[in-house]
Amino acid sequence: MALIAEEIVQEWLNRKGYFTIRGIKLGNHEIDILAVKANGQKLDCRHVEVQVSHNPIAYITDSKPTKKSAAELAASVTKWIEKKFSLPDKASMRKKLAPGEWTRELVYNQVSHNEELDELQRQGITLHKFAEVVSSMRSPNNIVHKAVGADLLDLFLFATPDDEEARK
Repeated sequence: MALIAEEIVQEWLNRKGYFTIRGIKLGNHEIDILAVKANGQKLDCRHVEVQVSHNPIAYITDSKPTKKSAAELAASVTKWIEKKFSLPDKASMRKKLAPGEWTRELVYNQVSHNEELDELQRQGITLHKFAEVVSSMRSPNNIVHKAVGADLLDLFLFATPDDEEARK
């Protein structure tokens, strides 16, 4: 599911006009997706991690299924952000690809602990619900109408009714 979700998110970014690199290996670590788009004289740079689960049983930021105190949750999220976005090799790769500020974003599906999403946002992570990512690709306002993941996305959208159909 993880690779399929990454491919769909990459298609979403491509349709918005971003050039993307997916699955950059850095030793034991990986960057899910880096996306860059020219925005006038400046570059719009995004670092996107994808964690899509149909049946989540634990926290996004670690595998302990027990209830956490606010301090434990904050520490767990800080550690996860360091691992996913802030490691020196990852920062160096982003800088080599494009100078400037990079957003830190997470695409997620279902979560077991909504308070974790709140803490991720408090610590500066932009959140995108996977269903909203998929839904936005139906828009006729996309810059690119089909890219590398179009066949997979078309199959996915064919099997998933849009919001209007679901309301009928």
